[in-house]
Amino acid sequence: MTISQTHPGGRSDAQASDQAREEDRVYRKVTWRIIPFLMLCYLVAYLDRVNVGFAKLQMLADLQFSETVYGLGAGVFFLGYFLFEVPSNVMLHKVGARMWIARIMITWAVISGAFMFVTTPTMFYTMRFLLGVAEAGFFPGIILYLTYWYPAERRARMICTFMAAIPVAGLIGGPLSGWIMETFSGKYGYAGWQWMFVLEAIPAAIMGLAVLFYLDNSIRASHWLTESEKQLLEQRIEADGKGKAAHGSIRAVFADRRIWLMAFIYFCCVMGQYSLTFWLPSLIKAAGVTGVLNIGIFTAIPYSVAVVSMILLGRSSDKHRERRWHMAIPLVIGAIAIVCSALAGANNTGWAIFFLSIAAGGILAASPMFWSLPTAFLGGASAAAGIAAINSVGNLAGFVAPYMIGAIKDLTHSTDIAIYLLAGVLVLGAFIIMRVPAKLVNK
Repeated sequence: MTISQTHPGGRSDAQASDQAREEDRVYRKVTWRIIPFLMLCYLVAYLDRVNVGFAKLQMLADLQFSETVYGLGAGVFFLGYFLFEVPSNVMLHKVGARMWIARIMITWAVISGAFMFVTTPTMFYTMRFLLGVAEAGFFPGIILYLTYWYPAERRARMICTFMAAIPVAGLIGGPLSGWIMETFSGKYGYAGWQWMFVLEAIPAAIMGLAVLFYLDNSIRASHWLTESEKQLLEQRIEADGKGKAAHGSIRAVFADRRIWLMAFIYFCCVMGQYSLTFWLPSLIKAAGVTGVLNIGIFTAIPYSVAVVSMILLGRSSDKHRERRWHMAIPLVIGAIAIVCSALAGANNTGWAIFFLSIAAGGILAASPMFWSLPTAFLGGASAAAGIAAINSVGNLAGFVAPYMIGAIKDLTHSTDIAIYLLAGVLVLGAFIIMRVPAKLVNK
């Protein structure tokens, strides 16, 4: 005879199983509705943010820019991003995701396209700064938006899936950028890199307009969910919010030591992420690959590995309810691999590409895993300000990394020393992650 177990609240095994299946069905519906769309938005955002790495292959020679000028220009984006990140995310929380994300995307599309008119270092710095101001709040706004829909135990996989747009942007953007720069070079008197900035800005403007018609501000505002589905989702989010930090003001958010610890960890992750995305075309060129189209095609290889590692890591983390090891181990692997890629050098192109692929798989997978840490203990308005604060401080590494690499390359005519320093930062980040109490983040 089978004895039916009774769960808290008087539910039997059969009832609990039926409820779990229904919950999974509703979350699948939510995921298919919003995640592919958000991925597409982030893909065009990331492409416009880092396509300057491909423009570098032609732009530096055309405009007589040094490696240091490029590194500073690539990084100054993050100063504007840093200054306007928290206000932007707080505004999103107040006015709603649909209107604010659309505003962000349309504004940066216009500025990104205007890069075709850059002729001096000052113009380059100014435009990169303004691009950072325009895009401030987009990424943390999306992370905040996901907390409106998914409880902590489902969030790592969703964030990893969403952030797979980063390597997908490289997977698509590398060959696309190379093709545009080679095919359109000289058309109507404009260089290939100028055409690339204009043509790759158009999708951002289109997606910005699409946000106005497609994205819902909240569970309650959605028209594609039934009333019972809305209630189920709202109950899960309400239960998830119990016991989370609820700071009384933005000042209180910045006074929370956990916020600063998270910001430092993210700083280490971002150092690796943007060192790869801004310099990968140059690193592949240094590995012995010639021609902008060929370089673009070869950049797709590391990004393909990163797509797979991101998705698998997110699923494993949610399955085991473990966050720290799932983030620390990829960082260490990425650090070792990127050093090996430098040691391989131009005489071993195949090995250099292999190690760059392993490095991308580790480093880029660690960044989305990170966001399962702070969202495990932040909720409500605190999440809006806290996520933005962590992202803005951490993204200062996006200023430090390209400037450091450019300056070191100008001084030593090699990126090797910069890569060794980067590897050290990644290992330090992994060590700090393991200092975070497991009970704080393993949810």
